[in-house]
Amino acid sequence: MQHVAIFDTTLRDGEQAPGFSMNVKDKLLLARQLERLNVDVIEAGFPVASDGDFEAVRKIAEEIREVSVTGLARTNPGDIRRCWEALQGAAKPRIHTFLATSDIHLEHKLRVSRAEALDMAAAAVELARSLCDDVQFSAEDAGRSDREYLYRVVAAVIEAGATVINLPDTVGYCMPDEYGAMFAGLADVEGIEGVTVSTHTHDDLGLAVANSLAGVLNGARQIECAVNGIGERAGNAALEEVVMALHVRSGLLGFRTGVNTREIHRASQLLASVTGTDVQPNKAIVGRNAFAHEAGIHQDGVLKYAGTYEIMTPESVGVPSNRLVLGKHSGRHGLAARYRELGYELGEEDLARAYMLFTKLADRKGTVYDEDLLTIVNVGLPSVPRTYALKHFHLVGQADAVCAVTIGLEKEGVVYTESATGDGPVDAIVRAVNQIVGTNGRVLEYAAKSVTQGSDAVGEVFVKVDFGGRQAAGRAASTDLNIGAALSYVDAINRATWLASGDGVAVDPHAAVSDRDPGVVAGRQRAT
Repeated sequence: MQHVAIFDTTLRDGEQAPGFSMNVKDKLLLARQLERLNVDVIEAGFPVASDGDFEAVRKIAEEIREVSVTGLARTNPGDIRRCWEALQGAAKPRIHTFLATSDIHLEHKLRVSRAEALDMAAAAVELARSLCDDVQFSAEDAGRSDREYLYRVVAAVIEAGATVINLPDTVGYCMPDEYGAMFAGLADVEGIEGVTVSTHTHDDLGLAVANSLAGVLNGARQIECAVNGIGERAGNAALEEVVMALHVRSGLLGFRTGVNTREIHRASQLLASVTGTDVQPNKAIVGRNAFAHEAGIHQDGVLKYAGTYEIMTPESVGVPSNRLVLGKHSGRHGLAARYRELGYELGEEDLARAYMLFTKLADRKGTVYDEDLLTIVNVGLPSVPRTYALKHFHLVGQADAVCAVTIGLEKEGVVYTESATGDGPVDAIVRAVNQIVGTNGRVLEYAAKSVTQGSDAVGEVFVKVDFGGRQAAGRAASTDLNIGAALSYVDAINRATWLASGDGVAVDPHAAVSDRDPGVVAGRQRAT
């Protein structure tokens, strides 16, 4: 068995997909899970893109010790030095620089000649190698590049010091045979035997995984991919699919990865929770129907022998058994211990918050499952400072009728209460919270789903809100979807507040309650 390295780009290319933007805390949470997954390389971001992306790469580089951490840089010196600045604290740093090599990109995007592009690529790699021992070069749009010219660029960057060569199908144009042939042609490039060759494929024609495997069969020993296949346009090759294809068909293909496949499901669910975007039900490996059987013939076969219709077991990818782990009489130490078993080391503040949510859930449900605990830690715990916290909630009305709601929000030890009516619960909730905070938030997207089983299931609510041109997303979990809607809306306000500060210090995006007319405020506040 030959080893194929898994290069995860969820936090860089994956995040570039519309609706998948993540803050520093989100990226750290996912990076820790990717380390548990045991990928070989985490591409943590594009440091020059923003101060936030720089900080995310820096913090991930400092914390993640078992996995190589890389950042992306264009071929200009400023990008490369900024990338290295973010990566210096990494145990295993890698600078990843790229330049397009196809004529369509050279002419219409870069507006440089082939000779100029070759010189730019070599100079960039030489600078990166003077800073870092591990340098990856990607020939953007390699799939549509002239082969002779592409191989000249590859030879030049190898001579300049590149340790990894990546040939991306940037626009998802290639067929597996031609993508594989491009890798096979590298055999004649001088110095190629001393570097690792990598694939990077996009799914515009639904061929990203097939193309990645074709690359491996023709000499590639690294696959760039993303959890749940997220990424630009139709996405990247899905990590779970390439890993399990190599695992399930290892006898035929002859390759293995170092990925802990039992962490795949948790990584998929965590990403969905952080981004608020569900995995499609029929998604290979991690969709909720991946191990579901409805047809009678299938059910009969699976009951007799699972292998009749399942080519892998649910347990092999970490699909949970939904077993009871804790109840309402369990203590804080027991909760902390179970979280450690699930891979989460909670600090005192997060544990206190998780325990409060756990006891409330246990009182309602009676039994608490691992999925509930994961929902609490991934959704229930705030990912940004809590400027406002929901303290009181009372709703009267039905989903399809006029509703009245009374809401109390706590800020700096004082609870502010407002009542409002609206066309349904969410409209009433938004009106009441807006009155308390003094904002004009408008819900752009609202989604609710059940994340655990049974009539007392935990529901997860996701909202995207526009605050006068500034957009923020919020998410929350509750056994009561109306309370979940209130919590998610407040989470969006807290996120907008945090983002407005620019430096992580909580500053209201709109006038604070305590700064408004004291006569009005005094009539609706009470000390706690």
